[in-house]
Amino acid sequence: APSPDALVGRSPAMQGVFRRIALVAPTAACVLVTGESGTGKELVARAVHAHSPRRDKPFLPVHVAALNPNLVESELFGHVKGAFTGAERSRPGLLALADGGTVFLDELADIPLPVQAKLLRVLERQEVTPVGAAQGAAVDVRIVSATHADLSAAVRAGRFRHDLFFRLNVYPIHLPPLRDRGDDVGLLAAHFLRRFGVANPAAALAPE
Repeated sequence: APSPDALVGRSPAMQGVFRRIALVAPTAACVLVTGESGTGKELVARAVHAHSPRRDKPFLPVHVAALNPNLVESELFGHVKGAFTGAERSRPGLLALADGGTVFLDELADIPLPVQAKLLRVLERQEVTPVGAAQGAAVDVRIVSATHADLSAAVRAGRFRHDLFFRLNVYPIHLPPLRDRGDDVGLLAAHFLRRFGVANPAAALAPE
């Protein structure tokens, strides 16, 4: 049976997703996962990491929309003691904690513009500069990002940097909504029943 965080699907649309994951996972390329909310974008990121040479290193999901907008920079890049009010000790950011592994940036469109500029420098120079620090430190992270928003429209509107979009959208993977993969409904239902402890999902599901 598939693991609880497995991508499940036999439909042609999902087979295409699996092929794209298999092709990009062994590389170091940035991946941008698009699709509606609930389609499983984090599961794609986890699959890319699990099939990559980084699989034994950290996988850190960062749900940008859930972060305090004033603390996104500190959360991602860390800070030094005294960098701002309340910074009583130095603290590494998530990018440094994921060194050697993969960072999954969910809801990419919610990253503030000033932080976007700093993230671009990470991709260009492979170094992280904590808030309040005079210089950066080397870091080796792969970034897989996701959004349900139209990033191209955000770029045109000036809400998202074109150069950062170009850097993160090296290898796009689009996840289809369930209405476009109807053949997978029964498969998914059985998968969730197994997760909830039903030993024989086929017997528990009426065909209709």
